[in-house]
Amino acid sequence: MEELCTVYWSPLYWHIRRLGYDATEAQDLTQGFFSRLLEKQALGYVDRERGRFRSFLLASLRNYLANEHDHAQAQKRGGGKTILPIDFRSAETGYGLEPAHDLTAEKLFEKRWALTVLETSLAALQQQYEQAGKSELFDALVPFMAAQSESPTYAEIAQRLEMTESAVRMAVSRLRRRYREAIRAEVGRTLDDAGDVDREIQNLLKALGR
Repeated sequence: MEELCTVYWSPLYWHIRRLGYDATEAQDLTQGFFSRLLEKQALGYVDRERGRFRSFLLASLRNYLANEHDHAQAQKRGGGKTILPIDFRSAETGYGLEPAHDLTAEKLFEKRWALTVLETSLAALQQQYEQAGKSELFDALVPFMAAQSESPTYAEIAQRLEMTESAVRMAVSRLRRRYREAIRAEVGRTLDDAGDVDREIQNLLKALGR
């Protein structure tokens, strides 16, 4: 639970901000929520939803916010202590890049959730390549993971890594396949039923507008 919360706190922070709370209030509420959630004696406070972890988190947050009346109460809940290693500055910067009225709080939560899944999956994949002593290969191939206008050509990568173009193409194909596998694995660990992975990935793509 704590590991998942550490990874997936940012969608909740963005959700709280889009509800109209300022940055300081949102920080206090986010820490206060996780303080309440992770205290063993308080787990009964939330109504767990079986299945998707994101649904459980959002429903729990709504329950928590419904019982929070003002900023002073939020600060009291957080107690001024760090419950999770949260980089609020980074989250606030990312939130500030979102159009002010483009998405509802719920849809913004879904979008940030989807982006977190992709970021976490890519980080896990990068770690795999590093452990295999292939960091240089990973760094060279990452631009091919998305359609970037300034991406290098296969020939340029082949020359840089002293590989053939066909070998580079094969390496890119392998990286994309492993990325898809990493995404499925990440999604799967947030579900109660592994059989829902395909459906959840469709929800992820929808949240990203794909």
